Amino acid sequence: MSQTAVSTQRPSKTDTAYDVELRKVFKVYNGETAVRGVDLQIRSGEFFSILGPSGCGKTTTLRLVAGFETPSAGEVLVRGQSMLTVPPYQRPVNTVFQSYALFGHMTIWDNVAFSLKLKGKTKAELQDRVREALELVKMTSFAHRYPAQLSGGQQQRVALARALVNRPAVLLLDEPLGALDLKLRKEMQVELTSLQQELGMTFVMVTHDQEEALSMSDRIAVMNEGRVEQIGSPSEIYERPRTPFVADFIGETNLFRGRLTQHDRDGLTVVTDAGLQLAVKSQEPWAGGGGGGGDVVVSVRPEKVHVSLYKPEVAANCFEGDLRNIMYLGTHVHYVVELRSGDRVTVMQVNTGGERPKLHVPVYVHWSPVDCLALAA
Repeated sequence: MSQTAVSTQRPSKTDTAYDVELRKVFKVYNGETAVRGVDLQIRSGEFFSILGPSGCGKTTTLRLVAGFETPSAGEVLVRGQSMLTVPPYQRPVNTVFQSYALFGHMTIWDNVAFSLKLKGKTKAELQDRVREALELVKMTSFAHRYPAQLSGGQQQRVALARALVNRPAVLLLDEPLGALDLKLRKEMQVELTSLQQELGMTFVMVTHDQEEALSMSDRIAVMNEGRVEQIGSPSEIYERPRTPFVADFIGETNLFRGRLTQHDRDGLTVVTDAGLQLAVKSQEPWAGGGGGGGDVVVSVRPEKVHVSLYKPEVAANCFEGDLRNIMYLGTHVHYVVELRSGDRVTVMQVNTGGERPKLHVPVYVHWSPVDCLALAA
């Protein structure tokens, strides 16, 4: 199906720039608050991911948009229209679940056509729309097979076709790749983002996989304990996390907890609980307040840390330690160094093919002050 055909047949848009909005949304189950005052504005045509650990409220948030749950407080809007009194089957959204939820006794064609039959579509319209949906996901030749005869990736495509056949304004994806093996998962990440770009449709995906969210999304909302900790582009979330939780959850990082002892235009000086003195050259004004004495967490990404057998000629952030672990990862080598202070530092270095140091030898780790990020604890 051509992109022109898709765009002209999608639901009419309102004047709002947002396809989905959540305004101060709460959800309480038996006295336990699963979603705490969530505010989200998801732009038309973007790939938006809700990321967080198990139990953080991300799936509940998606179910509130889908209509499978009702907010205890707050408002949910799709294309500017309140959804509070709209049942799930009347909302301009469709959901793709991790389990795919295909009907095993039906052919692929009948699975995709099922919802259109319930809506009483004519035979001609039903055939056209099912054919178009299967063409989009490259499954036309499998139309007369059954789900059990398909691979996991093929079943995932059928689940997508079944959702797209209804021409929703927003496609909701609940851990859509979670049931796939690693290689197929990577392939489907590319296919899913390509499909989203081709359709120009708003995708909202829930995932606990940081790499998946970073590689696929236009923007990401990181949730923790029912709250949104930060919303931003993948680079903003990774390079400029606003809280220690986001810094620790997104990728790997080294976190040092300590006290701010100096703050001037040249940067910050932080003394950790173990006695390390860290120099931080912040590219943004320090928002923690005060010239000293505040609790601070310093984040340093492993790829910013260097390991050396000899003491380098650097003035700051250079510490001696013992090499405790080496993991060969092909393109990279992962080191764990235990400092004299007792802190453990993770190092990720590009594999250049040279000789690697041996375990339990004295080494030095060092990093630049500009590669540190100071966060208010």
